[in-house]
Amino acid sequence: MSGLASLLDSSIGRQIIGGISNETGTSEGKTSDLLSMALPLLTGAMKKNASTPEGAQGLMGAINSKHDGSILDNLGGFFGGGVDQSALNDGAGILGHVLGRKQSSVENALSSKTGIDAGTVGNILKMAAPLILGYLGRQTKQNNISGSNDMSSLLGSMLGGQSQENQSLITSLIDTDGDGSVLDDVADMVIGSNKKKGGFGGLLGNFLNS
Repeated sequence: MSGLASLLDSSIGRQIIGGISNETGTSEGKTSDLLSMALPLLTGAMKKNASTPEGAQGLMGAINSKHDGSILDNLGGFFGGGVDQSALNDGAGILGHVLGRKQSSVENALSSKTGIDAGTVGNILKMAAPLILGYLGRQTKQNNISGSNDMSSLLGSMLGGQSQENQSLITSLIDTDGDGSVLDDVADMVIGSNKKKGGFGGLLGNFLNS
């Protein structure tokens, strides 16, 4: 199973970084730094929600219906001529369900960490969201993932391999209560107000299947 650190160092990762850099006018170095923090944050939120059967089912439904990994087979088309507005809308919807009311504060924090203005951070995240779901979809198929335990393990493996520097940055960004438990704080940030509404899994599945 490939981790996010390996993804960013791969040929696909370099295409993603280069494409986003060209799209936003941000240097490849800063784009890479941002993605190295943002992708684990989004993946951590998904992992927490996939720890329940309902959450895993919602995530699997999104992957099976729309985010099966094929987007990574045509990155030239994704970025060529500018990223299509429908892709940006898809990304915006994913971010809205993943980050909820915390989206703005997360974008501002990432801006502070990377020196990229918050508006550009938001645009980068919109492009990255469908790509990371596509990557998860590809890993899901390759590893024959079907249940909540398997999905949680897959997401955990994707979070592995982070450099100590990047892990420290991720922790400082989302470990708001200082207890060192990043995923607990992601859970509180992402699903705290949604627990009575079916949680992130149902929200994400409903949105992406629509």
